[in-house]
Amino acid sequence: INLLLHGRVTELPEDFYIPIALDTDNITSLSPFLVPQDHLASSGTFYVMSIFMFFIFIVGTAINVLTIACTAQYKKLRSHLNYILLNLAVANLLVSCVGSSTACCTFASRYFIFGPLACKIEGFMVTLGGMVSLWSLAVVAFERWLVICKPLGNFVFKPDHAIACCVFTWVIALIASGPPLVGWSRYIPEGLQCSCGPDWYTTNNKYNNESYVMFLFCFCFAVPLSTIIFCYGQLLITLKMAAKAQAESASTQKAEREVTRMVVVMVMGFLVCWLPYASFALWVVNNRGQPFDLRFASIPSVFSKASAVYNPVIYVLLNKQFRSCMMKMLGMGGGDDEESSTQSVTEVSKVGPA
Repeated sequence: INLLLHGRVTELPEDFYIPIALDTDNITSLSPFLVPQDHLASSGTFYVMSIFMFFIFIVGTAINVLTIACTAQYKKLRSHLNYILLNLAVANLLVSCVGSSTACCTFASRYFIFGPLACKIEGFMVTLGGMVSLWSLAVVAFERWLVICKPLGNFVFKPDHAIACCVFTWVIALIASGPPLVGWSRYIPEGLQCSCGPDWYTTNNKYNNESYVMFLFCFCFAVPLSTIIFCYGQLLITLKMAAKAQAESASTQKAEREVTRMVVVMVMGFLVCWLPYASFALWVVNNRGQPFDLRFASIPSVFSKASAVYNPVIYVLLNKQFRSCMMKMLGMGGGDDEESSTQSVTEVSKVGPA
């Protein structure tokens, strides 16, 4: 890749790209794999990011390991409608253990200390986990739509279907995250150059980044978001009709309000996680050459990694049955409200968090 710099053609490295003007012709001397990136932000900024990534790593790992452990210990949580929540926990664990732990170390060092190969591995693993998480949220909505709205009549959602949905998320995630490993885009340091992801920045080169960004936007943002909005929209319509038919039932009215609130929370959770990435990538693609602050360019990566914490909170901790079992497992009680918890889940027809 060549760049015209100060009237001279300068060779750019294959493994990274710093998308701001640098006061040097020797780009390699500022490689994010070799030297601290203090020319991009203050040391304090890097250290704050490192502390935040450490928090995400500790809390995200703990809450997702606890989700998996609870599901293994309590048989009643191994309902096939919860398989996708377990799948979500595994994906979140991948993001927190690989992405957040790596970012904690690299931000503390102020550059990507592990080298180009580790950057590609980290970028791929985090993108894979992120895509599985993203599509799992869409599958949660789809499953609830199938179970509650019954668009297929007497179709019964069975464990085999639940397993197929989980496999689907990993296959789709591999389709989305694999191309940069084989030449369609590439994984390079992003933002403050301390974490890795797809190349949003470069254009008119052999990597065809523009088409890959558009592919991700359509296939891994617009389609899942449309699925979530459609399925939860249909679900709310169905529940409102049921509530209207049972206007005298206080429990039905309460369940309808709870589900409406949780649907809003789930949609907002999806947007908080992925809208910054989608918006930033589209902005960069359509505003080539425009200057931007690399500190803000790190925000999308932060939001997506933080989803390893707030997605389990939304989908697991706000589920009374899961929460009751977790409290019991941690020796904090929770057994007394098992019955009411199960009843509440039944009342809202197992729509997301009860």
